[in-house]
Amino acid sequence: MEYFKDLGCLFFKIEARDKQNKQLPLEAAVSKISSLAVRRNKKGNKVILIGNGGSASIASHISTDFLKNAGVSAEAFNDSSLITCLSNDLGYEYVFQKPVEMLGKKGDVLFSISSSGASKNILNATRAAAKRMFYIITFSGFNKDNPLRVLGDINFYVPSHSYGYVEIAHLVICHAIVDKITASRGHPHG
Repeated sequence: MEYFKDLGCLFFKIEARDKQNKQLPLEAAVSKISSLAVRRNKKGNKVILIGNGGSASIASHISTDFLKNAGVSAEAFNDSSLITCLSNDLGYEYVFQKPVEMLGKKGDVLFSISSSGASKNILNATRAAAKRMFYIITFSGFNKDNPLRVLGDINFYVPSHSYGYVEIAHLVICHAIVDKITASRGHPHG
């Protein structure tokens, strides 16, 4: 089936770039983030994950895997009461920014996940995290020049306009990060 062939080929086209836009090998980027998450966690920091729709599901799934499998403190800011309260009172573009400002602290690690890389609420929260000196990892797709793609310390980009392909690739990268930590602790693949 072409779907699976195309999806498989896509994994070899994923880009990881640092803050200076220098391309990193995918394995090196995953290793760097895995080590960083463990080091920051030992200092009392946590991993915060944000995303809309399918990306919110990835955020929830991976935050649970960070906690259960990797032993790293993590939180996804997608509780329905939190989102509906903040979007009603402040506007949807602030549903992640406000929790980042109130619950995040210097040294935390933010996973900003957006298929388009253009969601205002993700961009606002990512910029707020940068002001608070978080380490930021972005996950985006669609247009090569999307605004999220340049806001992180490490930026993953999936060159596809298919939500399904982009979300699957983001989930796989996140799993690779958690699985690397888990394997380093003697528990292969959770």
